[in-house]
Amino acid sequence: MSFLYPLFLTAGAALAIPILIHLFNLRKYKTVMFPHTRFLKDIQLNSQKQSQVRYKALLAMRLLFLLFLILAFAQPFFNTSNATDKGNRTQIIYIDNSYSMSVKKGARTMLDIAKEDAARQVRTAAPGTRFILLTNDKPMSYRSEPADKVFAAINALDVTAGTKTIAQVVATAQSMVQNEATKGGDLFYYSDFQQNAFPATPDKAMMKNITFYGMPVQADEVQDIYIDTAYLAMPVLQTGKNNSLIVHTRLSGKEAKDAVVLQLSINGQVKSAATLNFKDKKESIDTLSFQVNNANWQQIQLTLNDVVMRFDDTFRITARSASNFSILVLNEGQANPYLQAAFRAYEGFRLNQLDVNNAPKEWNSYNLVILNGITRMDANLGKAVSDALSRGQSICIFPGKTNNFEAINEGLKQSGDIRINGIDTAVQAASSLQQGSALVKDLFEKIPDNVQLPVANWHYSISAGLNANQQSVLSFRNGDPLFARYTPGKGQLYICATSADLQSGNFPGSYFFAPFLYQMAMQSGSSNIYAVTSGSQQAIYLPINNVSERNTMHVLAKNVDVIPPQRPNGAGLDVFMDQAVQVPGFYQLAAAEGDTTDVALNQDKRESVLEYKNISTLKSEWKGDNIKWPDVTKGGSLKESAVSNFPLWKVCVLLAVLMLAVETWLLARVKKVAV
Repeated sequence: MSFLYPLFLTAGAALAIPILIHLFNLRKYKTVMFPHTRFLKDIQLNSQKQSQVRYKALLAMRLLFLLFLILAFAQPFFNTSNATDKGNRTQIIYIDNSYSMSVKKGARTMLDIAKEDAARQVRTAAPGTRFILLTNDKPMSYRSEPADKVFAAINALDVTAGTKTIAQVVATAQSMVQNEATKGGDLFYYSDFQQNAFPATPDKAMMKNITFYGMPVQADEVQDIYIDTAYLAMPVLQTGKNNSLIVHTRLSGKEAKDAVVLQLSINGQVKSAATLNFKDKKESIDTLSFQVNNANWQQIQLTLNDVVMRFDDTFRITARSASNFSILVLNEGQANPYLQAAFRAYEGFRLNQLDVNNAPKEWNSYNLVILNGITRMDANLGKAVSDALSRGQSICIFPGKTNNFEAINEGLKQSGDIRINGIDTAVQAASSLQQGSALVKDLFEKIPDNVQLPVANWHYSISAGLNANQQSVLSFRNGDPLFARYTPGKGQLYICATSADLQSGNFPGSYFFAPFLYQMAMQSGSSNIYAVTSGSQQAIYLPINNVSERNTMHVLAKNVDVIPPQRPNGAGLDVFMDQAVQVPGFYQLAAAEGDTTDVALNQDKRESVLEYKNISTLKSEWKGDNIKWPDVTKGGSLKESAVSNFPLWKVCVLLAVLMLAVETWLLARVKKVAV
């Protein structure tokens, strides 16, 4: 038998009080004067032996009353857990305190239920047991702690924007076991086991020396509407004109009963609203229009009035007018109408087209320089390209068709080991798109499954050495690149294997042409649109020259000033803001030198998909000698724990009341006899 609150047993010293009272016999006797001895006939004398028995029974009842009352406060229980020795194993408790655990099951949230189960496990552990508590925030301690400290930390837990995968939790547990220098560890994993966040099978190598105890805490099906993503219809924000914001909202769980309103605010001022209509679908796509009147940073916020779940009802974007994007197009021959149409379609791009023979000496002020239709690159042009790349600028080459491609190679070799080997005149369609490329991954919300990749009527066969760092964005079936990215210096060089005209192929009229141009222009400077997802490890590129400790980037907000991980990239910095802050909101990136950049941080959308792994499925998929699943109810709560559910403290209360009743009965008899 063990006790939940063993300190109450110290109250056992109170048992001495009744004994002292009986020993000193503090009762006072009243003398009664009898006028005649005839009244003595009615007195029934008790023997000394009978009196001693009665008073001993009265003392015993008082002692038992106090004893059972003390035991009731100490809350005894029978420990039914496995009696194997845990002293040589690290006891680790992980509690998933992500946003999805804020879903209610009855009157309590799933996090409250998980905390209660974990706290019970800690309270009922063998005396001296130490624990390590892991959450999505950070470990309570990197060493095992006494049960009382862990118990207090569990009760203080609250939901957080951070998330952790099972791989990250187990890796941390492995590290903790090594620090504790024990044979292994027991990991108690309290979570809702969302389908999109938990793998189908365990990694046996990852689970080495770890015994996994799955503790599912799951709610009934709930309805949740959340903003999946939102993006500007145009790649730049225009001042004084209508801008369109495309918003994707999704429905998880059962269908919503009441209408849900989507509201758009700019810098705290409501600009537009729309009523969502899912009908029989799980997704709603809406377009909201708005205007801005200045080129400052705009804090764009979308909110839903979903009353069931609130943590994912807000989506944030920061944007400012991109009036500083300057494009230089150097043409050999006539100007390209497709380039002109692409950049003049939207304000925010300043386009300057010149003949390549009249190229300006300074290219510093241009975000993107395009060499269009060139059939030769002399030493001067090659050096200008090389210098621009060394400064971190972006260069794009759309070559003209020529058999004397060595005239182009003459200039390319100044930038790196890049050369044209020949011409392939066969008509070919691109067969693959590198979706991990910087041109693609942050530009498109979703590339259509049936999108048609560009077709080339002819193309150059281009090869590159290792120092050129070639990455094929669009490539043919034989491996030749149609459109490739090279990074021989700080900047980025893009080369198309064919000309940007319809005689050479349909790339200028394809789905990718204009977006690629915009992305190339924006990559040479900082972006003007930010919506970062927490936990995505998405790099924010900022063009900062002379990177040093003096102009280290800081993340700033109200009561927040932290230095995020950052690394040099070309002529600037890649800043990983979401590794330093996790709470969704608007933040500023600033350094001692340079402009301030506003960035929006949004929560991980995976937490909004409230679909859970079935308990029986979990048991069938996650099984092994070191994987255990305590018995659970249909809803997912623990049916049994290491503590007996029999309420012994209530039995103690009943026995205390019984002892009090017997004591009262004995006192009543004493008074009756004394009369």
